Amino acid sequence: MAKKYVYTFGDGKAEGTAEMKGLLGGKGANLAEMTNIGLPVPAGFTISTEVCTYYYANKRSYPGTLKSEVEKALKKVEKMMGAKFGNPKNPLLVSVRSGARASMPGMMDTILNLGLNDVV
Repeated sequence: MAKKYVYTFGDGKAEGTAEMKGLLGGKGANLAEMTNIGLPVPAGFTISTEVCTYYYANKRSYPGTLKSEVEKALKKVEKMMGAKFGNPKNPLLVSVRSGARASMPGMMDTILNLGLNDVV
């Protein structure tokens, strides 16, 4: 079985837990845990910290399954949110947040409302 790199959360279910901070980073693990305990968290997915490790260990290339895992997770989020990424009539807007195994407030960028296009 291929290694899993993308973990989804939403609709009261998450593929991760608070104990998975080493794999999902602090934000990813906390989003998964909040989802699991029933707090209202918008659907999303986390790309594991193992992707970064792989990237630097493999001449700055990504795991072969990463693209398909991200596409599958995005479809799942679209279904949960009732919107489609890049759709000018009903766009799914997402936030992209970098994270790490250790907390580094203010050190990494956040991109909000990704999915807007010239028509929206």
